[in-house]
Amino acid sequence: MTDRPKHVYEYDIDLDSDVAPARVIRMVDRGTKVLEIGAGPGSITRHLSSTLGCDVVALEIDPSAIEKLTPFARKVYPLDLNDASWSKVLEAEEGKFDAVIAADVLEHVYDPWTVLGGMKSLLNDTGSVILSIPHVAHASVIGCLFDEDFEYRPWGLLDKTHIRFFGIKNIQKLYNAQGLAIEHSEFVVRTPEMTEFAARWERLPANIKEAAQTNRFSHVFQVVSRAVPSERAKADLRLMDLEVSLPDSATIQYWTKIMARVPPPDGEDIASTAA
Repeated sequence: MTDRPKHVYEYDIDLDSDVAPARVIRMVDRGTKVLEIGAGPGSITRHLSSTLGCDVVALEIDPSAIEKLTPFARKVYPLDLNDASWSKVLEAEEGKFDAVIAADVLEHVYDPWTVLGGMKSLLNDTGSVILSIPHVAHASVIGCLFDEDFEYRPWGLLDKTHIRFFGIKNIQKLYNAQGLAIEHSEFVVRTPEMTEFAARWERLPANIKEAAQTNRFSHVFQVVSRAVPSERAKADLRLMDLEVSLPDSATIQYWTKIMARVPPPDGEDIASTAA
């Protein structure tokens, strides 16, 4: 018997690390009722149910992911987020939740505003929404644009299944449009050398690198936030006011080493650089 191949979104999570999935999990209270939207093959779900002892309901549409996800959730619903009725189906079957999570999901849907509104509708009187969202204005993406190559990949900031892109102000407006206030937020910070675009970044001229990093949010890779309906918020954070701090040296060294091994996409012109 051979092991089943890994799903593209199947990964191990060090709960003490600074990666977005670990940050999402740390924002969830133990023993609570949780809905995880776009749960994939269960990389986060398994920790919610086993490590935190949560009552986890999951939503996922990919059949290959559902097969791997099912052991980690009490119930899996194969619902399409692009069908606005999904939240009504969940509420009729499951009621309200203490936490509704979408970890790197909203960039995959046509109407993330409506999806977030559906998430809000499923919160109980003390519930919160927890999101992680990739940051499109990362310096590595700006470097790709300078090189005239918005290069989609199988995973990462420019995952080929992403159809929506967000800057810091857009993430703030996404929450505000649905009457949600951010009570807690964290930035996942990566220098370009710590990303999947490290090889392309290395080839860019120095002046382009400097220009791409003039924005103080240029090293923000993902934004992870917990929000509640504005009328019961104890805080209302403005993402543009938050500080951006580099990770510790061990984290920088680790991801720089890992990403240096990532091969370029098939067909990429490795000699190409911005003029």
